Amino acid sequence: MKQLKIALETDVDRIMLDNFSPPSICKAVAMTKGNIKLEASGNTTINNVHSIAGTGVDYISIGALTKNIEAIDFSMLIDLVYITR
Repeated sequence: MKQLKIALETDVDRIMLDNFSPPSICKAVAMTKGNIKLEASGNTTINNVHSIAGTGVDYISIGALTKNIEAIDFSMLIDLVYITR
């Protein structure tokens, strides 16, 4: 919360709340009073995203969507057909 107070004294467009608990996010939302966009990030999963969304935060980042994924090897061939009149 100390860093949030410092960030609010600067000219930023958005503040990321990294690893904040839902109660702490609620405090941050109340503290900023909608004057700046807030993004919740860190330890966000499909299991707790609903409770985070209920805090009033503007954005939610879910790193679990891209963590520990495996790349697949595929190609996509596209034939273009030009139709002229």
